[in-house]
Amino acid sequence: MTQADAMKVYICTGCDIGASVDVDKLAKLPAQFGVAEAGRHPFLCGEAGVQMLRKDVSQGANRVLIAACSGRVYADRFDFGKDVLVERTALREAAWVSAPNDADTQLLVEDYLKMGIVKLQKTGKPEPYIRELDEKILVVGGGIAGMTAALAAADAGRGVLLVEKEAALGGFLRKLKKRFPVDGVWEPVETGIAAKADEVNNHPSIKVFLSSEIASVSGQPGEFDVTVKTPQGEVAVRAGAIVQATGFKPYEIAKLAHLGGGTVDNVITSARFEEIAAAGKILRPSDSQEPSSVAFIQCAGSRDEKHLPYCSSFCCMTSLKQARYIREQNPNAKVYIFYRDMRTPGKYELFYKKMQDDDGVFMTKGDVESVTGAGNGGVEIVVKNTLLGETIRVKADMAVLAAGMESAAKNGGALHLTYRQGPELPELNYGFPDSHFVCFPYETRRTGIYAAGAVRHPMDAAQSEIDATGAALKAIQCITLAAAGRSGHPRSGDTSYPEIAFERCTQCKRCTEECPYGMYDEDAKATPQPNPLRCRRCGTCMGACPQRIISFKNYSVDMFSAMIKAIGVPGEEENRPRVLILACENDSMPAFDMAAKLRLKLSPHIRVIGLRCLGSLNMVWLGDAFAKGLDGVLLFGCKFGDEYQCHNMKGSELASERLSKLEETLGRMSLEPERVRFVPLAIDDAHALPGIIGDFMKVIERVGPNPFKEFAD
Repeated sequence: MTQADAMKVYICTGCDIGASVDVDKLAKLPAQFGVAEAGRHPFLCGEAGVQMLRKDVSQGANRVLIAACSGRVYADRFDFGKDVLVERTALREAAWVSAPNDADTQLLVEDYLKMGIVKLQKTGKPEPYIRELDEKILVVGGGIAGMTAALAAADAGRGVLLVEKEAALGGFLRKLKKRFPVDGVWEPVETGIAAKADEVNNHPSIKVFLSSEIASVSGQPGEFDVTVKTPQGEVAVRAGAIVQATGFKPYEIAKLAHLGGGTVDNVITSARFEEIAAAGKILRPSDSQEPSSVAFIQCAGSRDEKHLPYCSSFCCMTSLKQARYIREQNPNAKVYIFYRDMRTPGKYELFYKKMQDDDGVFMTKGDVESVTGAGNGGVEIVVKNTLLGETIRVKADMAVLAAGMESAAKNGGALHLTYRQGPELPELNYGFPDSHFVCFPYETRRTGIYAAGAVRHPMDAAQSEIDATGAALKAIQCITLAAAGRSGHPRSGDTSYPEIAFERCTQCKRCTEECPYGMYDEDAKATPQPNPLRCRRCGTCMGACPQRIISFKNYSVDMFSAMIKAIGVPGEEENRPRVLILACENDSMPAFDMAAKLRLKLSPHIRVIGLRCLGSLNMVWLGDAFAKGLDGVLLFGCKFGDEYQCHNMKGSELASERLSKLEETLGRMSLEPERVRFVPLAIDDAHALPGIIGDFMKVIERVGPNPFKEFAD
């Protein structure tokens, strides 16, 4: 704070706060920090309460601490403009989880008020990073997703640059005979891809580069400098955001040798079968004879841990569609479909039922054991575990393997980013771009770059069109936010960004390596080179930095150290342990709020501090906590892994890795490693909190008080 700053503290006495704690005593606490006695109101969020606050703000108060309810509610009511810093302290939630008029409850709310005051005193006014930015959207890939994204952005008034490596637009759909049925028409329909390509080529706001590829991408949202390799040479363009819509590639038939792929004549993939059908009459590849029987084998490479462990989503409908081709061409032809599970979601189920009613189509659930040649170019398929309860053998003129879908982004080669963390979008386990698949599916780990269509995850053409429209809108949103100096998800609207004391940087590379979003590049000496418009304000770099030289105006290592030091620690003889809880604001803090709303009782000996992300955890805070005399530290972060995901992609995982190296440090301090625990917590785990915290308090009781307690201030 400076002399020009005027802080006001207000305590709401409603919502059981006044009935649970001594507000008069609480109101006198700010004086310990050089702040006037707190104002009180029975209903701060009501019209009269807000008017009282606005009056004080109009008279010069530019730092306002609202000691009332969670900062996650009524944010708009307590917004007094960009020149007034507002901090929230959740006394209501503390009262709801604690016993009313209890000494420990009083100490709890007093500590929360002190931490709120210290935090606000340490908060600086963020100055947004404002630049004049380019608003064009670069779309990489000219298939159904790429063209849809380009048209969506262009129709929204943005200029679009579309780069396609082939000589014509259309992508995979250009090779199709027909698309899946649409609502009300339960027969395969024309692709319409040529008309869509014409619309793109003739749109005045779209510039198309055919037979072209991206040579390099540098910069940040609003300032992406792109080099495009065209037949005429390299062209330099600038874009504000990027949509990667490079599609998919069918699983290689050579990898399906166990199903006859690449080894048995007339065993082909569904992609190859579609090309044959689109070219005219369906004929066998080996001898150009019309087949009178065709077998379709589902999950060829999909849902198989040795190949693609996921469902490729479009294969079942593709085989049903291609079976329809066969039956239309030759009403006497026989079709066999062998499947593990027939997956035709939504209204596609109606087409599946229609094909079930076709007497010329035989379908059975079963495991294909082998596919071998049967003479005259035919094939023999052995299927076991069928619905018939027996192993069957079927001979057919040809077999079609419903090969799975792999992202075209697998192994890279599309964007050629000049980022320190690599030239392509970071991938998940199976080669799909790493997005936040739970909450923010279009977002990748490269701010301003969005994945759309089958490059992002397996989907059909109709889904790809929806997906691409969403990605285009996200790209526009990104540029709009960046132009105002605001971040995107998950801290949408945040105007702060990292500030670095470069004179103390030791070039350890921790920030450049651990930032989930590749915000930092580095020079030849390994000094970090920030790109602020890539930043999503998670604070992971702040937590990673051992020199503590990275901070935000409103979020810093020093701020949280001061908050921890403001916690009151009773003497050992009082038998009142103190446990610090550092909780992620995205999942964990909402879970605490829900626990309060449900009136679940939590230990009054905990002190909860919300973090932007557990990845922002700086290990010095644990040292501060134990030096202060606190008895334990609980860390709550987003779950991570195959079925859940940290809001900042890697934050909680990084925090967990940092903690794995903590045991030796605690040993040197003669502290038991059990005093620190990391617990993954989902937003809907509120009911688990009393048990988790109760179990940890039992551990603290067992290991005993912190031996530093008697030396603490």
